[in-house]
Amino acid sequence: MRRREFITLIAGAAVFAPAVARAQQPMPVIGFLSGQSAEPNAMRMLIFRQALKEAGFAEGENVSIIYRWADNQLDRLPAMAAELVQRQVAVIVSTALSQFAAKAATSTIPIVFSINADPVRLGLVESIARPGGNMTGATFLTAELVQKRLDLLRELVPKAVRIAVLVNPTRPDNETELRELNAAARSHGQQISVLTAGTASEIDAAFATFERDRPDALFVGGDPFFNLRRVQFALLAARYRMPATYSLRDHPEAGGLMSYGTNVNDTYRQIGHYVGRILKGAKPAELPVVQSTKFELIINAQAARTLGLTVPPSLLSIADEVIE
Repeated sequence: MRRREFITLIAGAAVFAPAVARAQQPMPVIGFLSGQSAEPNAMRMLIFRQALKEAGFAEGENVSIIYRWADNQLDRLPAMAAELVQRQVAVIVSTALSQFAAKAATSTIPIVFSINADPVRLGLVESIARPGGNMTGATFLTAELVQKRLDLLRELVPKAVRIAVLVNPTRPDNETELRELNAAARSHGQQISVLTAGTASEIDAAFATFERDRPDALFVGGDPFFNLRRVQFALLAARYRMPATYSLRDHPEAGGLMSYGTNVNDTYRQIGHYVGRILKGAKPAELPVVQSTKFELIINAQAARTLGLTVPPSLLSIADEVIE
């Protein structure tokens, strides 16, 4: 081989080799873990993938996603989390009651969570500003919005004095929410009675008490399990003709009366951006937990009519969405 041809061949190989190496690099894999089902979360997943794309990662192009949905069967979550760890995913996204299963499964793979409670109090992170460990994410408020939720309920149901409150006894943040609720109720001259339910049958039993001890309205505590049971809540509230307020839009979308709380779509956008940053090398320990800043009022007008309620113009004018 002539010297000039040899030099040309070597130069071409030098240019081609890095391209081959890049092409052979394995595509990073995201593990997505949720206690819920895929279909009701279709819009949130679209927003999550869009945020991921904005961060430079498009599913099927330069990143892949393994989805694991527990379909409300929460006892499946530990095995699903363990499977994602075994498959050596680059990062785990943990939503809808799957945070503890993810935390128990790994202390090394980065975990980005979405949760409606204080992650410090739950032991998921060391602090909001500096999470430490392998977990970070977004938290959306519930206890802090109690006063506003009661104000909106009072505007829709002006004669509501006796308020039943339903909480999940297993939720760690109940004490904070109930303390805020009692203070807000006293300022309006309202009376609070607390009921507890941690299973579907206990939710049925709680509503059954309304036949003998009729409250004027129901305040449903912010709890992921209650969100999973949103259709059950809507059916029971209609059956017992009980005006109810919820913390997330999923409830009025399922037929419930009204909700005021965090815009969860925005939360999914935030965790999508965080996953992108981690894939680029950021450490969860150094990414502050994001706290909600966007809130929304959703009213189901059909549910209001079924309950014999007229939604006042003052509420219609500030509602982010009125479902007909």
